[in-house]
Amino acid sequence: MIVLGLETSCDECSAALVEDGHKILSNIIATQIELHKPYEGVVPELASRLHTEWISQVVQSAIAKAKISIDDIDAVAVTNRPGLLGSLLVGVSFAKGFAASRNLPFITIDHIRAHLYASQIEHPLEYPYLGVLVSGGHTVICRVDGYDEIEVLGTTIDDAIGEAFDKVAKHYGFGYPGGVAVDQLAKKGNPLAFLFPGPKLNVKDHPYDISYSGLKTATINQLDSFWDGKSEKSPENIAASFQRAAVNMLIKRVRAALEETGLKRVSAGGGVAANSYLRSELLALQEGGYEVSFPALKLCTDNGAMIAALAYEYLKDGVRSDFYESASARVTAFKKQYSK
Repeated sequence: MIVLGLETSCDECSAALVEDGHKILSNIIATQIELHKPYEGVVPELASRLHTEWISQVVQSAIAKAKISIDDIDAVAVTNRPGLLGSLLVGVSFAKGFAASRNLPFITIDHIRAHLYASQIEHPLEYPYLGVLVSGGHTVICRVDGYDEIEVLGTTIDDAIGEAFDKVAKHYGFGYPGGVAVDQLAKKGNPLAFLFPGPKLNVKDHPYDISYSGLKTATINQLDSFWDGKSEKSPENIAASFQRAAVNMLIKRVRAALEETGLKRVSAGGGVAANSYLRSELLALQEGGYEVSFPALKLCTDNGAMIAALAYEYLKDGVRSDFYESASARVTAFKKQYSK
């Protein structure tokens, strides 16, 4: 089965063709980064307008790259939540039209679930495993018992890890996108120049929850309070110290969750899963006998391949969406997405 996957939830316009859930025939990602760079953040109106202008050509490019005929496509999948509503509607509308005009099965996909599934495309793990979703809008630690069986163990109570990276980078003028800029600067800095504290939360009922607002505030407004008194207050040192604190907060909770649940496998997904320090810290878990899996770097960002691959699992089980389904900007509860 060849599935066309479309992703337009934010500022990436992507179309991919994936065969039987694992063979990526093409994965075209048209990024809008340069067009949003002057604003140091994604402008929703601009994003949706660019999706409207680009999506047809992106789909055509994906079909050409896959070296297949349009008649070889067996189903259409599209992100319909969560994200920027205007951007989502562009993808959903195009997917409905494409599927209806060719009488193809159509299914909508939650791209949060797709990020959690992305590593399964090329480096599949046996269920169950601990899933770690880290992106600009979400930070979630969860137990994954199947492609549609996810139990949230902990999540951010305020800012997502990616948002904290972006806000710190914007304040100090590190560059855009913020996560990439911080990662590159941190490689040249001293991670102990500033000893930022971790959050103090009531962990009795929610031991794996996390907060990034305090770290963000400390890095931006209270730098001198955590300075070692001798290191240079350079962009490299600020970035390295912030990144160390942000990642170590998460890793502490991941280790605790693995120990309590007894799970021996862990997978990370989302844009921040491309961060070099996070990847190295998760890989260090292998020393304790844990199996660790990441998506390829291109599959960490929003992309159509993860949408098509996850859709294949639903389609294989006979799940379809109705054409009356629309887009939603909000995150849905992590219960089963569809009833079979």
